[in-house]
Amino acid sequence: MLALVAGLLASGAVFSQGAPRNEDGTFRNNHPHATTDFSDFLRWRSERADNVEPPGGWQTPVVAADLAALHSPTANPSLTWIGHASVLLRLAGKNILVDPVFSERASPVPFAGPKRIAPLPIDVPDLPKIDVVLITHNHYDHLDEASVLRLASMPQGGPRFLVPLGLKAWFAGIGIERVEEMDWWQSAREGDATFTLVPVQHWSRRTLTDRDRTLWGGWAIEGDGLRIVHLGDTGYSRDFRDIGERLGPFDLALIPIGAYAPRWFMQAKHLDAVDAIQARADLRAQRAIGIHWGTFPMADDPPDEAPRALALERDRVGLPREAFDVMAIGETRRLK
Repeated sequence: MLALVAGLLASGAVFSQGAPRNEDGTFRNNHPHATTDFSDFLRWRSERADNVEPPGGWQTPVVAADLAALHSPTANPSLTWIGHASVLLRLAGKNILVDPVFSERASPVPFAGPKRIAPLPIDVPDLPKIDVVLITHNHYDHLDEASVLRLASMPQGGPRFLVPLGLKAWFAGIGIERVEEMDWWQSAREGDATFTLVPVQHWSRRTLTDRDRTLWGGWAIEGDGLRIVHLGDTGYSRDFRDIGERLGPFDLALIPIGAYAPRWFMQAKHLDAVDAIQARADLRAQRAIGIHWGTFPMADDPPDEAPRALALERDRVGLPREAFDVMAIGETRRLK
């Protein structure tokens, strides 16, 4: 440990020991960036044109989930993309869900808001016993009340929830008590798996009055000799280099690539293909998989456009496809 600290000091790396706060107690990002306000939101909503589904439908690939593999003790470690930012990770003998959303809409109400455009490949009753649920932040497309309540009531026993600071009270308010809050760079263990909340550039809000009252982040996950990072939602920032220097190199990075347009409004919040490929390099990730696309219409880019933009940028910089690819919803990939 002393050698690691000495090496970081020699490299000039400086890391915060937790998330910074404003005078009113709200959280803020590590690195200053241009922000948008409610007037910008109203401008975006007034200028945007709805994404109209093309005659052939959206081109989001979907496959049937391999339930036998997901319940097999020998199909471990593996990764299954459930859609958007929701993934099932089987690692170190544990079943881990990140940002599980199983509802039809990513919304506070069941009758409005972004609606799923691709079928759900697996539902809660078909899951193996879930040991840990990781939440990146409180936006409705990442933290869904109905989904976490269903997971907490699984007949095999509810999972352990690891969440950013400030979210434990929300969980307690809906009757879920097995919850642990974490600050940036704090770690927790479950068996032989380690989970570290890492800083990303984003924000939080669930109501009109709680902006940035709870923390946001990504998750670095280690087990079975693998290092994996899930970035949740994020704009581009120096945080990726900090994560790569402190916890990398990574075998796999799950990087959001969708909901990036228009750039004048989304740049500080979401990555586009150019930013995502740079994020992979900063993280020192051997491989990356694009998430946060093809499931819910969230922004002005068509929901199935991100992989095409990624392929163009990947070719432009000479990166092989296996270095940064996408998966089909429902697809399971072995990680070893």
